[in-house]
Amino acid sequence: MNYLTAEQKLEIFKEYGKSNTDTGSPESQIALFSHRIGHLTEHLKKHRKDYSTQRSLLKLVGKRRRLLDYLKERDIEKYRAIIKALNLRK
Repeated sequence: MNYLTAEQKLEIFKEYGKSNTDTGSPESQIALFSHRIGHLTEHLKKHRKDYSTQRSLLKLVGKRRRLLDYLKERDIEKYRAIIKALNLRK
């Protein structure tokens, strides 16, 4: 039932973080949130009236937005790189 296995998380952290154990960097967390946001979006396309999932999705989008703002303040080059890599709108 789990849509995101430990191996998939390690792949995300390896690709976007500094290493595969780097779970705390903003880049790796933004990538993980983006994966979860995509999954919840697909779920909501099928189940339009699932309001608890809709609320969770909005909270995740807000968390990702705050992390992106933090990264933009700290390191604009990493911000631009993660935006491009994840194909996000600014």
